[in-house]
Parts: sequence; structure tokens; C-alpha cells
Amino acid sequence: MKIRIALPFVLFALFGASACQQASDKVDELATPYADVDLKKVHQDIKTLASDEFAGRGPLTAGEKLTIDYLAKQYRSIGLMPGNQTSFFQAVPMAKVSPDQNMQLLIGEHSFAAGTDFTARTQQVAGDISLTNSELVFVGYGINAPEYQWNDYANVDVKDKTVVILVNDPGFATQNDALFTGNAMTYYGRWTYKYEEAARQGAKAVFIIHETAPAAYPWSVVESSNTGSKYTLVDDENNVSKLPIMGWIQHGVAETIFADAGLSLDEMQRFALSDDFSAVNLQQTANLTLKSAIENAESNNVVALIKGQSKPDEYIVISAHWDHFGTKQTANGPKIYNGAIDNATGSAATVEIARILMEQHKVKPFQRSILFVNFTAEETGMIGSELFALGTVVPTRNMVAMLNIDGMNALDAVDYILQYGKNMSEMEDYLAVATAKQQRKVKMDPRPQNGLFFRSDHFSLAKQGVPSLLFMSLGDTDPDYIAHRYHKEEDDYSALWSLGGMEQDIKLIVDIASELANNNDWPKWKADSEFKNRRMEDQK
Repeated sequence: MKIRIALPFVLFALFGASACQQASDKVDELATPYADVDLKKVHQDIKTLASDEFAGRGPLTAGEKLTIDYLAKQYRSIGLMPGNQTSFFQAVPMAKVSPDQNMQLLIGEHSFAAGTDFTARTQQVAGDISLTNSELVFVGYGINAPEYQWNDYANVDVKDKTVVILVNDPGFATQNDALFTGNAMTYYGRWTYKYEEAARQGAKAVFIIHETAPAAYPWSVVESSNTGSKYTLVDDENNVSKLPIMGWIQHGVAETIFADAGLSLDEMQRFALSDDFSAVNLQQTANLTLKSAIENAESNNVVALIKGQSKPDEYIVISAHWDHFGTKQTANGPKIYNGAIDNATGSAATVEIARILMEQHKVKPFQRSILFVNFTAEETGMIGSELFALGTVVPTRNMVAMLNIDGMNALDAVDYILQYGKNMSEMEDYLAVATAKQQRKVKMDPRPQNGLFFRSDHFSLAKQGVPSLLFMSLGDTDPDYIAHRYHKEEDDYSALWSLGGMEQDIKLIVDIASELANNNDWPKWKADSEFKNRRMEDQK
């Protein structure tokens, strides 16, 4: 009762009169009392999933079998139904592609070393790929964005050529809020987009120029992420439509290439921001032979269902990836990357959320279905969610919204929740109302330039038009985490964690999910974007 009286005043202070009125209209819909979170059980689930026995939860390893069986067992014991017809699993056929690092990139008189100077990999699974005297073209940021009146590929043919591209987008480079979205990265700034667009333009290879600030990570992350094995879905044509060679080059390497063309990299970066920019032929050719070992294998998503009563074919999706980096063999012996925060916490949370929602469902059945999905291979390119987003279990037009968890606050409770992305969809309004009910506030992503909205499994669904929220607290309450434990061997479970942050966020997700599962709303995209257009196609 105290919460219901305080809610309008809290929202008035935070969001103004309009949001206050909207919140008041929804109070009764959000009146479901908070269920208790079983923190002892959550502790046990994190401890188990992040144990050495599970060997870092690497896809296609014994650790995968232990993980997916454990999660399915938890869902079954709670009373959930199999989410993929009669199975708790969705098979994810994929190829493991391991680039041979005994290669050199030859440009002009220079020979550049793999790993140290450049990286190159592919998602094609059709044998060796060669660049032979491939023309080198600088295409600025490599962006074709009609809604921003921006096309770096205007009046240039890059078919079968090698393009050199700047990282991030013009908004970050200028810090001008009127250009793209200023400091906040758009999808056009992500390396994934740059490869996708170059493939559409017919390029043979892409080399993105690395800089730490706009990339949001040092070269060591580029090297470690692109020199080992990666996974990819495989289509009927062995991915021949994918970009043949996906590469990065060190900033110093780019300076050398531009200098040999009689150009200054700094000047070309400024030119790339000008209205009269056009692609520049660098008057050099690239030569490279990329050899890759390819293994075909099958991993699994875990899928569990609470079936709705009156609208069972409309789904709220709650997700978290189960995978981490597994075990790596080193000269000093095996290193197990247990991924306790990233993302044993998220997987444990989906199980606890399922338990709470199932208890509510038994008392008063939800009208819509709630689908729980634990994705495979997020860490190697969001492979599991990419397949799921193709509608192979549930068509995306039947998905009302998605709530995705990727790393939770295992420490004490805080007075805010982080929001990733701004003015993206009406799911942000649901977040604001539910957060105020907890007498917390919404805090915008403190590092929007990192583009975290585009870097977790919900984005696979967003690209198919499904409005989504990301719940992530990687290092936000623990400044030491990113520097010393994120994607490192030290990301281990601690019995000392209070889990206060997880408790409040689990309740928050339960609140939003239960409301959506009982109303008739289909949250909409706010921004004019390809996501909005894709949703409109589904709803025709």
C-alpha cells in the first residue's frame, strides 16, 4: 500500500507529469505482490554452474552437456513444460572455424604478422580463401545509413576489393549529438555491421582500423577474440554470402599503409567526417591466404515454457546465455574460465524467475505464454540466439517482448537500474514504472559509447523486430571486475556475495514479465529504425 501511494510522486520527480499519469494508470496492473527470492538456491545454482566440474561451460565440450542437463533438470523440477515441442533443447548446428595463424598480410613492400599486426578470420566454410592483388580502398566508416543521410559507399564499386574502415561511427568521433547519436554508439558503429555492409557491397575483405577508445577495448581483446576458434551457423550454401575475410589492423599498420599512399591517416579520418567524403583508392594491393580448420558440430539452446491460458501463442521471452569460454590449455597447464558473473548469474536468475512465475501461474494462470531460453555460443558471436531469432521454435511475430540477462549484480542492492539504449522502445516505459515501484530510479548506461545494447543475445531478436530490454551489471557495482575478472580465469564464484542486487533485479523482471503476460499490449519501437520496420513487416 505504501508503494502504491508513493509511486506517482516518485515518477513525477523522475519523469514529469506525463509519466506520472501513465504510471498511475498501470498501478493496478503492477499490483502483484513480490514473491520471495530463494537466495540460497540462487547461490547454489551459481556455484554449480561456475564450478570447475563444469569446465567453463564451453560449447561442444563435456561442460556443455553438464550445463544444459542441469538447467533442463531445474526447469522440469519447477514444473515447466519443454519449450521446443517435446524437448527442453533446441539443436544449434554450427561450424567451428579455426584460422591458421601461420599467415602474413602482404601490402606493398610490407609483410604484416598475424596476431601482432592484424587478424583475419572467416565465417565461410568452403576451404581456403585468398586475396590476390586485391585493390585497397578506404571507405571511411563503412556506413550506409539512409536515415542519417550517410553513405560511405556512394559512387564506388568495391566488388572483390579489400576495404579499410574506421571503427565506431561519426557521432562518437565528433561527440556531436546532432550526428548519429553523438557519444552513444549506434549499430552502424559495431564491427558486425561493418562486415555485413561490406558483404552487401560485394567486398572480398575488410580490415577495421583499431583504436582503443572508439573500439572500447584494447588490441589484446581483438587479438584474443579473432585468432582462436569461432563458431558460426551454416546455411545451405556454406555461408558464401558472408564476407570472405573479416579482419582488423593495428593503428600503426594503418598509418604505414596510408603513408605509402602519400596520405595522412589523421587527415583521412577528418575527411571521413566531411560532407564531401568519397572513398579513396589507396593505390596498393593486398595479398593473403587464409586457411581455416573447419569442424561441423551441434550445440544446444535450453528452452522451457509456461503455457498461457487464453493466448498461448503470444510469448514473453526471458533469456540468458549459458556458455562461457571453457578451458584453455596453456604452457602452465589448463586454465578454466568459469564465468561466474558472466553468465552463471544470469542462468541462475532465469531458473529462479521461472520458479517464482510458475508459483504465480498456479494461483492465477497467465494469459500469455512465457518462454525461458538459455542460449549457447553468445561469447563467440551470439550464435544460439541468431538461430532462435529465425523463428525456428516460435515465430518472431508471436513474440511480444524479450527480457535478456547478461551478468548480474551479485553484490549489495542499489537504488537504480541501468538502462541500455535510449528512446529505443516502449519496453523502457515498462522498466521505468517497475523500477519506481521498487523506489529505485532508472540510470542511463554510463558508457553508451561501448554500444552494449548491440552486444548481447537480445539484439538478435531486436534485429528481427522484437522489442527488448537488457539487464546487465558487468562491473557497474564492482570497479575491479572489468579490469581483473571480465573474460578472465578469475571470474569465479564467491560464497561471500550478498546477492542483494540479483534479488531486486529478479523481482523487477518478474514484475515486468507478469504484467506483459496478462495484458494485451504489444510494446512498440520508438525510433525510426530497421528494427521498427522489421516489426511492422511482422504485424502486417
